[in-house]
Amino acid sequence: MQPEHANIAGNVHGGEIMKMMDNAAGIAAARHSRSNVVTARVDGLEFHLPIHIGNYVKCICQLTFVGKSSMEVLVTVMVEDMKLDEAPKVALTGYFTFVAIVDNGKPISVPQLLLSNEGEEKLYEEGKKRYLKYKESKLKKLCTEA
Repeated sequence: MQPEHANIAGNVHGGEIMKMMDNAAGIAAARHSRSNVVTARVDGLEFHLPIHIGNYVKCICQLTFVGKSSMEVLVTVMVEDMKLDEAPKVALTGYFTFVAIVDNGKPISVPQLLLSNEGEEKLYEEGKKRYLKYKESKLKKLCTEA
């Protein structure tokens, strides 16, 4: 991380990291859908450790749930202090939901998510619960506004 990403105390702004997470997750979603994608929602963004100027930062992305046109991506941000002989640590985690779109902005269908182990199946079920909860709350909001 560079000085322009941080405050005067050397702590990287959360928004800078969130932007990096959004970019990385967008690439994962675009690779899966082979289309343009837009960010629809961010869930459960958790800051575990501070990130400082000079730290090496890496985003690890994993699709956890895929609906008809939406994709949820778990992003884990790893941070490493280059001056110390220590393993990278988890600094942030969050779920980013994207919608695949065509040039006119309309959603399009995306391929199903292929699950290869129990861990992926668990993440899929958890993602499905978040998806259904969001859909339910959105429907309730529409009903109360009508």
